[in-house]
Order: sequence, then structure tokens, then C-alpha cells
Amino acid sequence: MCERLVVATDAREIAAVVERAGYEAVLTSADHQSGTERVAEVVGSKSFSSYDVVLNVQGDEPLVAPAALHGAVARVRRGAPIGTAAGDLERALASDPNRVKVVTDTGGRAVYFSRAPIPFDRDGTGDVIYHQHVGVYAYTREALERWIRLAPVPEERWERLEQLRPLLHGIPIGVALFSGPAAPGVDTADDLRYAEIQLTRHLKEVSP
Repeated sequence: MCERLVVATDAREIAAVVERAGYEAVLTSADHQSGTERVAEVVGSKSFSSYDVVLNVQGDEPLVAPAALHGAVARVRRGAPIGTAAGDLERALASDPNRVKVVTDTGGRAVYFSRAPIPFDRDGTGDVIYHQHVGVYAYTREALERWIRLAPVPEERWERLEQLRPLLHGIPIGVALFSGPAAPGVDTADDLRYAEIQLTRHLKEVSP
């Protein structure tokens, strides 16, 4: 199976850093409204025509768990048009709007994504299980091409969650649930400081 790692960006400064590190960067239009549109531009070029599954890791998820990456791709390999992932979320963090929650059906498909605490513990039982969505998506080529052609839905604007567009247009999204907490994305200054600490620690551990 042929694989290719690419950083898609509209910033020449980012592309230069990526290339100096020895990786491939592709400059895209600055007019895209979402990461999905940016990925679709890259995948639509002739040099990527032989790839049938695409994995999109968003730039604000630098600490994404390997289990999330493998799980999202596995959901697509098992037949889902789109795959993503979610980890455990502590009850105390469920009200944080930067921690996106997802509810799945019995087949592991997403029912809804929200910044609100879902499911809602109406009776205060304390036994509600929350799953934090991770900003990683795998798609078949056909699903990706269909996604970007879909009309926006109000819910994606209200929640500021682009994945609600394909979901509410009826495209199934398989969710790979992995044990353990999902690392926070970079949404705040505190998140950025945490990511810097973790990445610096990792570099020290792997450096000879």
C-alpha cells in the first residue's frame, strides 16, 4: 500500500519550514473555508489521483494519538465513507466548548457532534460517559469530493463544526473510540503552552 505524507498550507513560511525538515509541502489557495476544502484541492491534483483513502490531521491537533489515526483509517477500510476518532473525556471537562463531544450509535457511527455536553445528564446520575472528538478525518476519495460539494447547514455555523455538514446530509461517519483521554487541541494560549511542553519533552526523549 502506497502512502504519502504531505503538509497542505497557504503560507509560504510554513511550507519552507516543512521542506527544510525534509518533508513535502503543497501550497494551496488562501480562499478555503475549511481544512477539508484545502485537502480536497491537494487530492484533486493529478499527482494524487492514485490514492483512494485520505487521512487529514488538522494543524491544531499536534498531540493527536496514534490510536486516533489508525482508528479513523480502519473505519474507512471497514466501509465507512468517513472515519474519525474520539477518546475519553472527564465529566469535569464536558462543559468546555473547546472539547468537542460526539455521541455514537450502537454501530459506532456518529449521531451528533457538539460543543455542548452531550449526552446531557438530566437527572444528575453521574454515570454519563463522554467522548471527546479528535480533529482527524479519513475519507474515501468519493466521500471527500462529495463533502465539499454539499450545501452548508445551519448547525455547522452555530457549533462551528464542519463535520456536521456531511453528517446532516446523511453521509455516515464512523467513530473509532480509543481508551484514555484525547489530548487537547490548540484553541487557547494555555493549550499552546501545554503542546510546546509536551513536544519539547518528546524531542528530548528521542534525541540521541
